[in-house]
Amino acid sequence: VQLVESGGGLVQAGDSLRLSCAASDSSFNMYALGWFRQAPGKERELVAAVDWSGTSTYYPDNVKGRFTISKDNAKNTGYLQMNRLNVEDTAVYYCAVDKSRRYCAGYGCYSLDVLEYDYWGQGTQVTVSS
Repeated sequence: VQLVESGGGLVQAGDSLRLSCAASDSSFNMYALGWFRQAPGKERELVAAVDWSGTSTYYPDNVKGRFTISKDNAKNTGYLQMNRLNVEDTAVYYCAVDKSRRYCAGYGCYSLDVLEYDYWGQGTQVTVSS
């Protein structure tokens, strides 16, 4: 499956953005989805994950309450809604799918490990100015 992110851009602190992750085919629907980000000089980090059904989600503490991940299987598309952005959120954002948790729904049906994700998009830049 091929993934294409969109929706990045330059915003001010406090603004919102919604990123999209469009998949090339419906196999996307079977897999868990993760959103990651990578800032210059830093490791890629997970910012949100969701199981194949879109019902069970995970967020690290630094984005919890501000970011929301969702998955529209009818459209083969995933989303990351980002609110109250701050300068520390500046990074390239990537979506990825984990095919090992195919049709797994519920708590733990997504990986927190970047190495377990199989397909990646090319990334979209998000820049937050103060």
